[in-house]
Amino acid sequence: MAIIDTEAALHEAHRDNHTHRDVNGGWLRPAVFGAMDGLVSNLALMTGVAGGTAGREAVVVAGLAGLAAGAFSMAAGEYTSVASQRELVEAELAVERRELRKHPKCEEKELAALYAARGVEPHLAHEVARQLSRDPEQALEIHAREELGVDPADLPSPAVAAVSSFGSFALGALLPVLPYLLGAGALWPAVLVALLGLFGCGAVVARVTARTWWFSGTRQLALGGAAAGVTYVLGSLFGAAV
Repeated sequence: MAIIDTEAALHEAHRDNHTHRDVNGGWLRPAVFGAMDGLVSNLALMTGVAGGTAGREAVVVAGLAGLAAGAFSMAAGEYTSVASQRELVEAELAVERRELRKHPKCEEKELAALYAARGVEPHLAHEVARQLSRDPEQALEIHAREELGVDPADLPSPAVAAVSSFGSFALGALLPVLPYLLGAGALWPAVLVALLGLFGCGAVVARVTARTWWFSGTRQLALGGAAAGVTYVLGSLFGAAV
């Protein structure tokens, strides 16, 4: 009986031992945003050019140009954005490191006050803060987490964000161009492939969110289709006017 109880307890402990996915990494957001943006923007660009009664060659050139320009723009923008964010965090970490070196007791009291404010008994909060403050690097990490909400050892990488954005945008932007490169002479195969890609991207995103795959996919399909439809109408109007 005791053996059965022990096995049940171990099984329960194993079931409760869960892990979380990385929600702070520097690759997911730019990769997802890049793929979506590549699909929507290049599809809209190509439908706008096609709506202006341009020939097949003009639509293909516009699609390839949109792919190249958008991919480089996304990569440069993500690199600058993430690098600036990282530099800001590093500057704040330098301030915290200097304070820990010049005023260690004040920083220890500040940490104890944070724990006490969260419900830890004052005496215990001071003891915990004292022990954690023995190692300067550990103290810096704890203060960064508590005061800045960041992990000094897990800052986002500008290079990872840039490469993710470039590759995902280029992949997304390639989809509406692909039917033309394979010999299609009309717009509808490009639109069909792009819309399927939008639904697929939305469904994949649902794997790392709380949304259902069909809701996320349908939402992205509707948004991308609306953008393509509007630009096609505008292209037709501009083409008629010019």
